Amino acid sequence: MSISRLFDFLDQALIKYPKNDILATKYDGDWKKTSTLEMVNMANKISRGLLKMGIKPGDKIGLISTNNRTEWGIMDIGMQQLGVIDVPVYPTISIEDFIYIFNNAEIKYCFVSDEKLYKKIVKVKESVPSLVGIFTFDKVNGAGNWNEILDLGEDDTTQSEVDDIKKGIKEDDIATIIYTSGTTGKPKGVMLSHKNIVSNVIECNDRIPHKKGLDYKEIRSLSFLPICHVFERMLFYFYIHNGISIYFAESIDKMGDNMKEVKPHYMTVVPRLIEKVYAKIYEKGINSGGLKSKIFLWALSVAESKENINNPNSIKEFIADRLVFKKWREAMGGNITTLISGAAALSPRLNKIFQNAGIRIIEGYGLTETSPVIAVNSFKKMKIGSVGTPINNLSVKIQEDGEITVKGPSITQGYYNDEEKTKEAFTEDGYFKTGDIGYIDEDGFLHITDRKKEMFKTSGGKYIAPQIIENQAKTSKFIEQIMVVGEGEKMPCALVQPDFDFVKRWAEIHHINIGSTPQEMAGSVELKTRIEKEISKLNENLGNWEKIKKIELTPCIWSIENGLLTPTLKLKRKKIKEKFIDLYDKLYIDK
Repeated sequence: MSISRLFDFLDQALIKYPKNDILATKYDGDWKKTSTLEMVNMANKISRGLLKMGIKPGDKIGLISTNNRTEWGIMDIGMQQLGVIDVPVYPTISIEDFIYIFNNAEIKYCFVSDEKLYKKIVKVKESVPSLVGIFTFDKVNGAGNWNEILDLGEDDTTQSEVDDIKKGIKEDDIATIIYTSGTTGKPKGVMLSHKNIVSNVIECNDRIPHKKGLDYKEIRSLSFLPICHVFERMLFYFYIHNGISIYFAESIDKMGDNMKEVKPHYMTVVPRLIEKVYAKIYEKGINSGGLKSKIFLWALSVAESKENINNPNSIKEFIADRLVFKKWREAMGGNITTLISGAAALSPRLNKIFQNAGIRIIEGYGLTETSPVIAVNSFKKMKIGSVGTPINNLSVKIQEDGEITVKGPSITQGYYNDEEKTKEAFTEDGYFKTGDIGYIDEDGFLHITDRKKEMFKTSGGKYIAPQIIENQAKTSKFIEQIMVVGEGEKMPCALVQPDFDFVKRWAEIHHINIGSTPQEMAGSVELKTRIEKEISKLNENLGNWEKIKKIELTPCIWSIENGLLTPTLKLKRKKIKEKFIDLYDKLYIDK
């Protein structure tokens, strides 16, 4: 069957890939599986129920969930079938941002996962005239429940009306408005049509490897990145399109347990997660003691020294794999075909180590506005350090200033209710401005060098690309997060959030008293001196104008919850500087 709308993926899956666990969520310690047929039937019930509530094509409904779950996926399809525009929202944003988004999008109803979010949205309701009602997925006293919509839709006599509406939905109709979390300024509502996302899924189909020799009923993915983010959401449709079961992880803290239970073949990751996994593996390896530590370090050197990415093909590689790397794979469930990495640059060194440890990573690049994939590596054509070659239906043009611009069917129509921002986002000849700086090499691979808006100039007129420096710095076990600063100043400096768990253990081993709380540790002269040594090593590989001259340690963890990181773990630079302005001023006290 022809696929032109997002809900067509599910209709196709029912014909080609019927299975008993297309979706699975853990409730009260047990995985509850939903079959393809059940998902279709429940989505139809949602469509019929919303129809009875007076919902019309073009209405906007908010979806907010603390964690990925089955109800989200069913609501998404059920709304699409009616031509409803769904507006997924990050659960961790501020009340002010909720109010802004709800009013900007003119949200009519909102579905939330739990009591905490329900109470948050109740506070928002009085400031949003368009918001008629709030429903929850969990049972919450005093709140409408999504089961009420399913009950309303139990009577299937209006299914013909739903089918007629489905037939009338065009590929260029807006399917969703996704508000960018943004590292600066107010969120922008990115309008994405069915065609935008469908074309992206289909064009990426040959880039993501398909497990050979397995019945489709056995292939599973584990989903934990926020499904409200276009990266995870596009893969949600990709998985359904290919008959891959989607198991929703409970939380990042339970990822290890969930991987062992689900034994997934596919998983999406962000570089920070890979960095954290590696840090734990490394620490455990070197602390094993004696011969075990020596074997671990030897195996790492084998992985790093391999010129090409391939399966073990020498005696020492087979030994390293058997003694060390096999255990890494088993800890991830033992079935991983590939980790799909995006949202930020992955360290080439870590990428190479994982690839040669038999944990294949496909790194790609894109934005919400591009639905999202612009370029991605594949097993057939891969270059570590790049984000792959552009997908076939996109035209990528590097502007004179190095900015990457792109044109094609997966590019947004613009920002909702914001003609000015929409106009600013495109070149005169219709290319979308990504805001990223990069180049395409002689083999056609795209390389990202920095974020255009994040580059800054010192008072001496030298340009600094902070992301490159920060990514190198975070390879240190002492540094959890770092933000290079110095716009308009005489020299670059940095605000550093130590890896508090690691430095606590480091201090215990070396019998150094640095305190026990983040505040105490950040104030430790001994710790600051040790991290300055790490920065000195980093500076050896930087140009004179790029060298970090001074650092200050921040006394708390940078997180999504406290507004210092975006939901994809990018730095909110303006917020970080504002929060630690006293430390910033200390860096330039002699200016």
